[in-house]
Amino acid sequence: MNKKIIGAILVFALILTAWAVMNMNKEPEFILLSTTTSTQDSGLLDYILPSFTEETGIEVKVVAVGTGKALQMGRDGEADVLLVHAKASEVEFIEEGHGVERFDVMYNDFILVGPQALEYASIGETLEGIKNNEAKFVSRGDDSGTHKKELSIWATAGIEPEGDWYVSAGKGMGDVLQMANELRAYTLTDRATYLSMKDALELEIVFEADALLLNEYGVIAVDPTKNNEINNKGANAFIAWLLSSDTQEMIGEFGQDLYGQALFFPNAK
Repeated sequence: MNKKIIGAILVFALILTAWAVMNMNKEPEFILLSTTTSTQDSGLLDYILPSFTEETGIEVKVVAVGTGKALQMGRDGEADVLLVHAKASEVEFIEEGHGVERFDVMYNDFILVGPQALEYASIGETLEGIKNNEAKFVSRGDDSGTHKKELSIWATAGIEPEGDWYVSAGKGMGDVLQMANELRAYTLTDRATYLSMKDALELEIVFEADALLLNEYGVIAVDPTKNNEINNKGANAFIAWLLSSDTQEMIGEFGQDLYGQALFFPNAK
């Protein structure tokens, strides 16, 4: 065989080998999603995220914390995209220039659960009854969306929650439900996490279906100018996928086979 042909074949083989080695060592693209614990504890993320990775090739690394912490990670440039549920705080986050734009994703509601039924006409009266009877109440106490909602309801009812009966846990929703179960206490929870854990709890719904208990979720891409590590392209791809009709349909279907009802209701515009 001609030496020039042999040389060309060898060079081509070396190029292919180098390309293969480079791609073996190259990490797959990923985005860092900072989100509330309810999307993780309910099982929603495990249900929908594999489809995103399959469609885009982008891996999603999830950090599930309280909404307050998730927003702070965005402020610090430690996440690419946020999926959270405290709309007033989210709007403030955007207005301060930390995020690009907020989009509605889905909603469900908060419920009050506890060891026994309470006969009151409103959520405010129910909380007042808990306080007056010094029944145990476990608060998230972690600046999460649930904690923010709980504090706003106490404030609307004109009640200052304090005393030995009021326990501030500083933990996620799943841990707080387990703690309330052990203490025979009341707590405010998102419906999705409660339903996903209901069979392991001796807690029942004691109040629901109040306008104050609406629980809205939004998605926000973090301002990409914060640092060079933020994957804005991946964040935008995730948002577009999350708001797409196919993904919205998946969200609406989640939970129906196990619980006989949807855990989240899609509302992307």
